[in-house]
Amino acid sequence: MKESTRTELKGHFGFQRGVMAAGRVPQRGADRIPLAGGAIEAPARGLVARPPSRSGYHRRMPQSRGKSARHRPTPRDGQRGRQRHRSDSHRSDHDGGRDSDRAERRQATGEVTKRPRKPWSPDGGQLPNWVSEQLARVTPKAKLAAATDHLLAAAGYFSSGKHGKALHEAQQAKELSPRDATIREILALSAYRLGRWDLALRELRTFRRFTGEDTHMPVEMDVLRALDRGADIESVWKAFNGMRGGMRSTRDEARVVFGSFLLDTGDARRAWEVTDPRRMSANPEESELRVWYVASRAAHRLGDKVTARQIYQAIEQADTAFPGLDELSRELRND
Repeated sequence: MKESTRTELKGHFGFQRGVMAAGRVPQRGADRIPLAGGAIEAPARGLVARPPSRSGYHRRMPQSRGKSARHRPTPRDGQRGRQRHRSDSHRSDHDGGRDSDRAERRQATGEVTKRPRKPWSPDGGQLPNWVSEQLARVTPKAKLAAATDHLLAAAGYFSSGKHGKALHEAQQAKELSPRDATIREILALSAYRLGRWDLALRELRTFRRFTGEDTHMPVEMDVLRALDRGADIESVWKAFNGMRGGMRSTRDEARVVFGSFLLDTGDARRAWEVTDPRRMSANPEESELRVWYVASRAAHRLGDKVTARQIYQAIEQADTAFPGLDELSRELRND
């Protein structure tokens, strides 16, 4: 069973939006890469605790950079020095497909994915009004007070990185209110952090069914990678692309996870088409840098060392402390 890339949560409870893999995907037994998150805020911004990572992927990105944009380097395929046109089959990686009736309805009607919930923190010892109201709608009155206490405790433990305790409290809350999306979300993400892949997958899918959000679909794909379920990863990727709207950071994380999966399977061409940084901003978001990281590796695998090096230099210019940069440099030096 593969080690998940485990990206770092940053976001809200609407807990970590789109947690997901960083550029370099660790192999079996390697260190884990932080994911971007969704609902509860990360420590520096509020809630979710960041998992330890040797690469230090949790470092904050520099905030002051120029606003001009540089054009992306033109990828070359091996020794041919020309960019290949995409085939229709590869174009589908960006355009996406459908793997469920829900995804088909969304694509046919133009329905957008629901807007991710607002960021929140358990600091202050009480739940935000919208979380409390949602819980009250689906919980019997006799069980509401206890469910609230367990949910708040689970959020607090998750925020401080105590995922085992967060899982226990979330399970207690679920017994009292099994239809609450926030409870299922914390339960899913706690299980993910603990490497309990089957439980995490089950709860992530329940959260998606309850909310209609694409928030944690990148995490879902990462769990499927850990379970070596390649066909299911393809299905989730197609469903994700069949949904419109959502956060850009979530889309970036999905590209990182899926591109890394493709590199795992030896499909560097398709990995490039998924992560191709068509236009490289001089002021990139952290999620963009992760996409570039995978794109650099993909270009290198295709034999285009010039493009791979140019993307590496763009990452270095944006953030000299970017986690995994030394490893990427070594990879690019090796044939």
